Amino acid sequence: MIGSFLNVCIYRLPRGKSIIMPPSFCPNCKQRIKWFDNIPAVSFIILKGKCRYCRAAISAWYPMVEILTAIIFCLNFFFFGFTFSFWVWCFFLSSLIVISFIDLKFQIIPELITIGSIVIGLGLSFFYPEALFPVKENAFLNSLLGVLIGGGSIYLVGLLGNVLFRKKIKSLGLNESMGFGDVELMAMIGAFLGWKLVILCFLIAPILGSVVGLAVMIKRKEEIIPYGPFLSLASLICLYWGRDALGWFLMSM
Repeated sequence: MIGSFLNVCIYRLPRGKSIIMPPSFCPNCKQRIKWFDNIPAVSFIILKGKCRYCRAAISAWYPMVEILTAIIFCLNFFFFGFTFSFWVWCFFLSSLIVISFIDLKFQIIPELITIGSIVIGLGLSFFYPEALFPVKENAFLNSLLGVLIGGGSIYLVGLLGNVLFRKKIKSLGLNESMGFGDVELMAMIGAFLGWKLVILCFLIAPILGSVVGLAVMIKRKEEIIPYGPFLSLASLICLYWGRDALGWFLMSM
């Protein structure tokens, strides 16, 4: 059900539409979708991926988002149990799902989510630090440094890219090699994960991006690859396994 709501956000936010009203409708014929045609994942199978009224194809991304959300919620329960942290990380990863799919479709990252989440992350680190970090001491400083280091690292990479690839950027009609939305996204990730894990995320994301991005560029011949999904996937990896990886690295030194 939450995944279904995330689909609403993915469709409506970049179009400047309300995520509350009107109720769900077919993007093609605008017919209101009945409740029995709006059961997450199940209705897509029953309707064979087509609108009941106009028979227009329903994007497979809709059940994909719903199933992905369910999987992530189950993983959160496995790692954090039914605690307040569970809900915090469900909110965090749900936000990343919305951001990633919007970035994939429109190459934009909505500030409504990133800026709002930065404020929430900083607020949690101050008022309820145990929801984010295993150690409460200096939690707010950890989160604040995460914002500054996370956003600053991507911003510096963008500046460096503009200098090194200035001619290529101009030939593509672009203004910058790294969108400022990525800067805000990385700052958001830092607010929740802290400065140590956001550095690890910064190192993992290019590895993911190079492997997947090169494959997409070769297959589709696309020059521009959204970076938001790779930052999101890297942050998920860091959330679940990052602290263990950092502990292992420090022990091996």
